[in-house]
Amino acid sequence: MPDLTIVTVLQAVVGLGLLNVWLVRAGSSTAYRGGDAKTLKEEFEVYGLPGWAFHLVGAIKISAALVLLAGIWLDLPVDLPAQVVAVLMLGSISMHLKVGDPPKRSVPAGLVLLMCVAIFLLD
Repeated sequence: MPDLTIVTVLQAVVGLGLLNVWLVRAGSSTAYRGGDAKTLKEEFEVYGLPGWAFHLVGAIKISAALVLLAGIWLDLPVDLPAQVVAVLMLGSISMHLKVGDPPKRSVPAGLVLLMCVAIFLLD
């Protein structure tokens, strides 16, 4: 059983959250999608990003999530995936700003950003 620390809790929350967004809810409408997008793929289109960006960002986020989760039980470096996700969350916030979304749509990205910063500062 892994030690229950703030870092392991944050790893679980970020990892499971990313997997939920990208594998479970990617096709679902949420109150946090950019512009008028109903799906995650549509959201990338609203931001004016090329189709390959959706697949690349998805692969990076899913990979980072898996490393963060595996790092709870295995001696894996979780600093790098936390930093990568933090940078992607900055990108997400900037995309919401680009399309003129209300600030509340950036709240999930902002919270994940803060959790990732905490992971690499506290680990």
